[in-house]
Amino acid sequence: MTESDLLAPVNRPDVVRQQIADFVAAHGDPRSTEAESAHSAGGIDLVIRGARVLVDGQESPREVAIAGGRIAAIEPLGTGLQAPTVVDLGADEVLMAGVVDAHVHVNEPGRTEWEGFATATRAAAAGGVTTIIDMPLNSIPSTVTVPALDYKRMVASGQVSVDVGFWGGAVPGNRDELRGLHDEGVFGFKCFLLDSGVDEFPPLTPDALQDYLTTIAEFDGLMIVHAEDAATIGGATPPHGTRYADFLNSRPRDAESLAIAQVIEAARQTGARAHILHLSSSDALPALRAAKQSGVDITAETCPHYLTLSAEDVPGGGTAYKCCPPIREGANRELLWDALADGTIDYIASDHSPSTVELKDLEHGDFGTAWGGIASVQLALPAVWTEARRRGISLASVSEWMTSRPAERIGLRHKGKLAVGYDADLAILAPDEEFVVDAGKLQHKNPVSAYDGKTLTGVVRHTFVRGAAVDGDKPAGRLLVRGTD
Repeated sequence: MTESDLLAPVNRPDVVRQQIADFVAAHGDPRSTEAESAHSAGGIDLVIRGARVLVDGQESPREVAIAGGRIAAIEPLGTGLQAPTVVDLGADEVLMAGVVDAHVHVNEPGRTEWEGFATATRAAAAGGVTTIIDMPLNSIPSTVTVPALDYKRMVASGQVSVDVGFWGGAVPGNRDELRGLHDEGVFGFKCFLLDSGVDEFPPLTPDALQDYLTTIAEFDGLMIVHAEDAATIGGATPPHGTRYADFLNSRPRDAESLAIAQVIEAARQTGARAHILHLSSSDALPALRAAKQSGVDITAETCPHYLTLSAEDVPGGGTAYKCCPPIREGANRELLWDALADGTIDYIASDHSPSTVELKDLEHGDFGTAWGGIASVQLALPAVWTEARRRGISLASVSEWMTSRPAERIGLRHKGKLAVGYDADLAILAPDEEFVVDAGKLQHKNPVSAYDGKTLTGVVRHTFVRGAAVDGDKPAGRLLVRGTD
């Protein structure tokens, strides 16, 4: 038996190559007609100017010139930069770098009824997100081989309103595929240490994790880990019914702490780069701090729902709030904010994990059967900003956690900063304007949101990707390859 024989049938390269052939026969090859940037290579195309431009951690009066899709100059307001198009910020508006969301489940192909590239990227743009990195599941096939990556890129071509990169997956049977995926430009590899929730993306054992980290260390890859311990969760009482407390008890904090300790030790032993996804439990923070201080190359993210929601606020049957790991208590939330401030947690990502209304089981509110995931790519920035503003945390700090830090960790060299030479990925935000979330009016494919009915602060009025205003009608985003963004 070869290594690839262990792959789920839907992921095997021969099966995926046939899917690619069938797609091309039915639709043609969209990559052959993918639109190129319409920006000129010469003079300035666009100037945005105003009293509140967020540069180098400070709001100041500036003029920003854009040429060929990149920021060409940043000058004091009043310099008089000229361009065919000039945008003047309103007195209540701030120009900031667009959000880089490094954790988004688009689900296409295979589960496009849950979400898809067209809807996910329109939602992203509506929320000031200019770059997303797509997870290797819950699409079918999973992005665990080069043919699967080719297929996903083919399906995404011509649909995306923001720039999109791709994570590869690390599953039993694809260790020999990792270098090929890396060479084809994925930004790293995701693995689970417990059941992922979908059969075609099985978990790695702790021993396999160390083996796979040894492999990716050879080419300086990045492993991103859903870190919950399978045995710990297997020993907890499975949830059922409408009590959120029962669901919370089924995903104990110890599961995160133990799994994160395993990742830390494996990264220490192999020298590989590792990243902890969607950290929810503050109990794991001391181990992460100690690992960083000792030189282990490990980072961590948390998510808007862990920073803004709390277990005490989840209503009975509120399965829109179900996610894994779970939203924990308010006191836990406070410690996550502290860990962002001291750098133990490196950045914020949405973990946009949508599903159909039926799978969320809103009708019955059974936490045992509902799909675990929160669709939030459109609301990530205002949700985080609402809570940060209440705490007296600056928009500059929020921007750093959601733009430059994720871009730096995953290797986006020209994104995540409002700086000369960077892509002109920008958002115009009205930071003091409030709105009430209406799940039915979001750009996500399915009208389910844990934020439905909540009042948030911070309205994204315009989004620019490489200097072009996103209108939602003409997808002009690009597909990103690591190292060439």
